Order: sequence, then structure tokens, then C-alpha cells
Amino acid sequence: MSGTCKKNITYFLSFILSFQLFIVPQVNAQGEVKVVSRTKEILEIGGKRFRDLNNNGSLDPYENWELSDEERVEDLLTKLTIEEKVGLMTINEYPEIENDKLVMPNQFLDQHTRYFIFRGTQRADMIANLNNQLQEQAEASRLGIPVVVVSNPRNHPLTIPNIEEEGQFSHWPDTLGFAAMRDEELAKEFGEIASKEWIASGIRKMYGYSADVATDPLWARVQETFGENPELISSMIFNITKGFQGDILNENSVTMTTRHFPGGGARVKGRDSHFEEGKAIVYPTPGSLLKYHIPPFKAAIEADTTSIMPDYAYPSNESADQGLTWFSNNQQFEEKPFALNEQFIQNLLREELGFLGYVNSDTSAVIDRAWGAQDLPIEQRFAEAINSGVNIFSGVPNTEPILNALNQGLVDVEKINRSVTYILTEMMQLGLFENPYVDPDAALKIANDRESQEKADEAHRKSVVLLRNDDNLLPLNDEKINDVKLYVEMFPGGENDTNTQELKGKIRKYDNKIKIVDRLEDATHAFVWVKPWQDLFKNNPSLTIGPVTGIEQADRIVTIQQTVPTITAINMSNPWLINQIEPNAAAVISTFGVKTEALFDVIRGKFNPTGKLPFTIPASQEAVNNDIGDIPGYDEGPAYVYKDKNGNAYGFDFGISYGGNY
Repeated sequence: MSGTCKKNITYFLSFILSFQLFIVPQVNAQGEVKVVSRTKEILEIGGKRFRDLNNNGSLDPYENWELSDEERVEDLLTKLTIEEKVGLMTINEYPEIENDKLVMPNQFLDQHTRYFIFRGTQRADMIANLNNQLQEQAEASRLGIPVVVVSNPRNHPLTIPNIEEEGQFSHWPDTLGFAAMRDEELAKEFGEIASKEWIASGIRKMYGYSADVATDPLWARVQETFGENPELISSMIFNITKGFQGDILNENSVTMTTRHFPGGGARVKGRDSHFEEGKAIVYPTPGSLLKYHIPPFKAAIEADTTSIMPDYAYPSNESADQGLTWFSNNQQFEEKPFALNEQFIQNLLREELGFLGYVNSDTSAVIDRAWGAQDLPIEQRFAEAINSGVNIFSGVPNTEPILNALNQGLVDVEKINRSVTYILTEMMQLGLFENPYVDPDAALKIANDRESQEKADEAHRKSVVLLRNDDNLLPLNDEKINDVKLYVEMFPGGENDTNTQELKGKIRKYDNKIKIVDRLEDATHAFVWVKPWQDLFKNNPSLTIGPVTGIEQADRIVTIQQTVPTITAINMSNPWLINQIEPNAAAVISTFGVKTEALFDVIRGKFNPTGKLPFTIPASQEAVNNDIGDIPGYDEGPAYVYKDKNGNAYGFDFGISYGGNY
């Protein structure tokens, strides 16, 4: 038997097993399901309700929720045209919105797209209303196939800047904050809470979370990761995935797409694969891929993540030996993007790691970011991706290249059917064929649930990392606070900037025992909060706290610190170079998208800090320049890590607490 034939049989058996893993009855104990239709008739048979999605007046197998998912999908496949099948293999941008209404007709709906990515920041009830409109349009189509609404993570300030506003989902720290809090049970509970919010608003699939190991500190997307430790990342990925999906995918699940296989954190000088400069992933350390970068994906697979997204880049043959089966006698890797790379998708992900779900390309990965395959005709690129194991494509505004690949014999229709089977099965499992609609009022109520936010606030407090506390300056408890006149300033911002004024307003509102003064010369103490920022799409990686990362007045920070004892909080969305602003501080705190109120619970001694650094802070620019991009900071050597004046090394897992009676 040929190697290719063996691979195809293995792939097919995995495909069949995936049904056994995920099939779940869509009925309650009384044998009933909630069936809702808005544009098609309801059929009542034997006292049970079914949607007549193809409007033919009779109950077709795919409309019959009493049958198994496999039977229903098999029937629907026979009814789909090839154009409809190919359209189902695409994910596109959400329709335009005008005056709270979707703009119709929509070209993507017309090309049979049924997966749409929603990037808006509207209130939960408004999102629900928009999604209902989209589901109505889908229901009115020939076969009534529902929509799956997709989103990037929505419960963190990094992704939703207005997360604290009324009607937004519960507000949790950023993912690095989850890594800092070291609480896997709370991570799973977050997934359970957030999934209810997502489902209530009609969002059923997430592009997340990132299983990337942050081995290059310069990479702008470090802020989207769970840090640099594979074991910790694996724990977070496993528990959050379980929280969102549950043990079995069903109508109470948000389906997860773990990214960016086989690990996007191994960069060269921070260059991201959105850009040609970051098109190749190099592994200079022997065995680093399997040791550091693959374990979090194993955890995702163990948690039954529904889909996995490959990175844009391709593996470079400048890498040291990674212990995989070589592509050829003289090439370790085929230098093609991971989405077109059979060696990684079919061989490593499916056969070796045992992944049974579907593969979802990143946005435009086969079109204008197919690094290493740009010279191939676009039809061949799609064909190679499908033949390598990709099942659905993000950012495909035109399905013609896939149809051409079929017509040219570059792709077998059976592989199209296999992909569409994954997609339709997911829709069935999520219960969307019975009821894709949601209640906007209920969505708003769930989003505003006080108990959910109280649990999120616990995570905020646990995410705060205390790095230094000279002379036990902190906490500023009730015994100390009467003698404190606190000067407050935010960076970016400045003395009279809106950011600073908003911060002072929040502190005053939350704790009226704190006396805030508006002039530094009137202060006994100061609090400065430094929030550097890397804009991924500026493509200018830097860890310097200065103009390049949005901090125009770094000297001002030092001036404040040299004037009065200063509590210096630094939002560590990357492991910044802190040489300039750390030494003169009286206390140093690391934050990760934390709420002001939670931070001041720590500062005031209402919560004893327990957080630990999720990565290593580099000692200097020289250390960054000499960084080995594919291994964590804790394995870089002792000269790599920053040390404060007390000799404490700010490496992975460092963090101190208050001692004694605080």
C-alpha cells in the first residue's frame, strides 16, 4: 500500500472517529427541543416541531433533530450544489451596519458563506439583534442553513477597549494576567461564564485562544499569549477551552479555534508573519519545536478543541534539527506556509498528534500572505491547502479559485465533502439548525450580571504582580493612608492629560480615603501607571519605554520618582526594558490589563498580591539583541534576566507578597 493511500485512510478514520467523539443528542429529558423559525414554516409531526428549512412541506432527514448528526449531514450533503459546498468553506467579514441594521444584499451570503467574523464593540443586546437579522437572511435561503458568528476574544481590555461600559461582556484581565494569576480552576470558570455571554448574544465560535509560546520578547503579539512557559500555557489552554466548549460540543458551547499552529511565538527579531519580513519561522535550537511550542497544542487537542488555525509563516531550513521526519533527504522542511504544508497539517497535527477536528486558515493566508507559495497560481494554492488538510478558509471574498481548482482536477470533490461535513456537523452540534435566534433582553441581562463581574474582579486582583516594595511602602492601609497625599499621573498621558484625569476620577470614586493632590510639590507620595504599547501593524518591534512605544515623557516618570516615594505600575503587555523607570521607584508593580479598582485593592492592602510573572524581563537591549527566538527567557541564561537593586531577578514566576500584618 502506498504512503499516500495510508495517509488518506488514516485521515478518513480520524474523520469518522470525530463524529463518535462529538455526537450529542439535541433533545431534553422529555424528548423535546426548542424549535424557532422566522421565515420558514414549522412542521408539527407527532406532537413535535421541526423547521421546514427547504420549504417543501415535508420533513427531510437534515431537518429531523431525532436523527443523528451523521445521518442529517449525509442527507444535506446530497442536496447541496458544489457552489454551496465551496461557499460553506469560507469565513468572511460581518455585513456592514447602518442605523443598527445590516446592509443587504450581502455578497458573502450570496456566495453561500455561513461563517462571519464579528469585530464590533456594541452592547450585548445590539449584537444579539444584529445576529438575529443575519440568521433571518440565512434562514430565507434555499436550504435555510444557519450562520455561525465568529469573534476574537471579547472579555479583555486588549481586544475590547470599551469593555468597562454597560452592556459589555464581563471584564477580565488580559491573557497574560491569567498566566500571572496561576489559577486553572478560575480560568475554567471564566470560560463557563464568558460562553454564556457569547451564546446569549449569538456568537458561537471563537478565534482563540493563542497557544503560542512567547519565546521572542519583541513580538507584538506576546500580549495575546499566556506567556513563555509551555506547562502553564497548556494548563490555561486546556481549562479555558473546556470552559467554553464543555466536555461535549452542544447547544451550550462556544466552539474554539486554537491558534497559531505549530506555534507563532518563535519569531526572528519580533517580526510578525502578517508581514513578509516575518514570513519564515526559524528554530535555531535543536528540538525546540517539540519541547516548547507543540505541548500547548497537545493540551488543546486533549481538551477537544474543535478547530486549529495554522500560522501564516513557513518553517525555515535554516533551523536546527527539530526531530521530525524530514521532508526529503536534504531538506528538513518543505518551505511552504503551514496552511499549505502537508508535513505539518496532515503528518504532524493529524497523524502524530491525533487531532480529529477541522483546520481553519488564518485570514487571507492562501491569498496575499501565502509566504513561500506566492509564485503558485491561486488555484494551486487553494488546492495544496485543501489537500494538506485545511477545511475552511478565512478571508475569501471570491470562491472562484476553489471552484477552478476543482474543475482543473487539482482537488477531489471528496475532500470538499469531507470539509463540508465537519462544518455542517459543527452547526448541528451547536443546535443552530433548530434555533439560531437569541433574546436581546436576555443577552443584556447576562452581560450585566454582577456575580460574573465579581468573579472577574477576583481574577484581576490575582493577576497583579508585586516586584519590589522598598521599606514596606505598601500596602497603604488605613493606618498609613491618613498621612498620604498622593500625586497621580498616567503614561501615555501626562499631568493634565485626559488619561490622567480619568484615572484620578476612578481612584477618587472607588476609595474616598485616598487624598489625591493635583500638584507634585504638594504630594508625599506618587502613583504613576505606565502603559507602553506596540502596534502590530506598524511593524516596528521595540521593547524600549519611549516614543516608539507611546511613552513620550519617560524622563517625567523619573522626575516624579526622584521627588517623592513613587509606586510605579507598568502594564506588561510585553516584557519591556525597564532600566530607566524601575531603579528610582519605591515600589514596582506589574499589571496585565487590570482594572484600576483591583489594582488599588492591592495597593491599599485589601488583597495580598499573589501574582507571578508570566515571562522573563530582559536585562538590557543587548540581552534582547542576543535573544534566541525559539526558547523561553528562563532558558536564555542568567545574563538575560533583569535584576533590581536588591538583586532580585525578574524572571518567569517571580513575584513577592506583603509580609506580616498588612
